[in-house]
Amino acid sequence: MMDETDDVTLNFGEEDEIDRRKKLKHPAAVFFHVAFRASAILAYLFCNWFSSSFISSFILIVIFLSMDFWTVKNITGRLLVGLRWWNYVDDDGKSHWVYESRKGSSKSKISEAESRIFWLSLVICQVLWVVFFFAALFRLDLKFLMVVIVGTMMNGANFYGYIRCKYGSKKKLTSVATGFLGRQLWQSMLSSKTDTEEQNKQ
Repeated sequence: MMDETDDVTLNFGEEDEIDRRKKLKHPAAVFFHVAFRASAILAYLFCNWFSSSFISSFILIVIFLSMDFWTVKNITGRLLVGLRWWNYVDDDGKSHWVYESRKGSSKSKISEAESRIFWLSLVICQVLWVVFFFAALFRLDLKFLMVVIVGTMMNGANFYGYIRCKYGSKKKLTSVATGFLGRQLWQSMLSSKTDTEEQNKQ
């Protein structure tokens, strides 16, 4: 079975007209977007304080991760940043990945505060799970290493999906990354040159 990717731009969610003066247009969505992922991390960090059973801890953490994955993929991504990714299988049995983003006038419905919360929580949690992975690997804690792998993969799937929604095809994503690295290198060179000139003046 082959996988194919479709990059789609659709003006979905036209029915979601909300007062733009509100900083948080979807407070419930923001709450659950943060709450589920924070609960999964807190459960991972402090599960041993409340239970000595690894099975109970594993089940609790995976439940929080599953709730977070479903909420972010199906609800908060669409409401908070106007992005959506999904998969379907056609009649020939081929799997298609679709990445959608709001464009035009419908994009103005996105709240800057909600967008910042969405992306910060997505990035920070992914970084934390990667840190947990190396920590568990260093301790040779194979049981919790399995938990961390699940967390990293489930968070990583949403992270990758929404990055693709925001920047489009893999080729465009590569060009964005290349451009970012180029800008950082150029700024570093300018900063180094400025420091050298100031030292010479002194």
